[in-house]
Amino acid sequence: MTIPFEYWLHHAIFYGLLFLIHYINGLFVIHRNIKVNYTRKINHFAFFFLPVMLLAVIEYQYSAATFLMDIVCAFIFLTCFIEPVRNRLAPVLVMFRSLDRPEDRPLTLTWLYTQFLASYLVLIPLLAYFERNDLLPLIMIIIIANGIGDGLAEPIGIRYGKRKYTTFALFTQKKYVRSYLGSACVFLTTLITVIIFHQHFSTTQFITALLILPILITLAEAFSPHTWDSPFIYGVGGIVLVGISLLE
Repeated sequence: MTIPFEYWLHHAIFYGLLFLIHYINGLFVIHRNIKVNYTRKINHFAFFFLPVMLLAVIEYQYSAATFLMDIVCAFIFLTCFIEPVRNRLAPVLVMFRSLDRPEDRPLTLTWLYTQFLASYLVLIPLLAYFERNDLLPLIMIIIIANGIGDGLAEPIGIRYGKRKYTTFALFTQKKYVRSYLGSACVFLTTLITVIIFHQHFSTTQFITALLILPILITLAEAFSPHTWDSPFIYGVGGIVLVGISLLE
């Protein structure tokens, strides 16, 4: 299936805005000493919300081809920040500063690449299952839990979280800190999202989802490796939703 012109127009504007947001955030980090933990989450929300907002203006037909192209575009975007590129292009280096947490160096891009890859490897079979069983709206529960809940967890945890706990990271022995308040953001977001999507559940399914899904997604986020929240949230949340969908 061919990819429509509207898709390319939508994504050209999206990535143009995304680069601009990264650049402005990079300037804030460099010249205003804004924490990268905050600018990184602004980038996160831009990546999550901008495509949805642009769809209200530029619609296109979603298909397997457009989904695969989304994956390609995401990896091309990340590749723009590799060291040989960013060291030769000053604007790209500024943009990279908006996502390069000092505590993540030198694994910043390694973790971003592997998280993106793992997330898509988890999402693809889940999307296939939910679409085949006419339950595709349910996938939005785990996407919103990750996009909004996990997106709020770090900045709110850093600003207001007093009680902390540690987690591990891939490819390093270093420990990283998370907050209980940040995890509470994931719990509340998931709980509210389940309620919003209640019409897609039977009564038994809704009560089950309400009781166990927020807790299990919160635990998945809490125990996932540093920067690797997304595939764990998608994987645990998706498997639980598959199980719930089998209930009468």
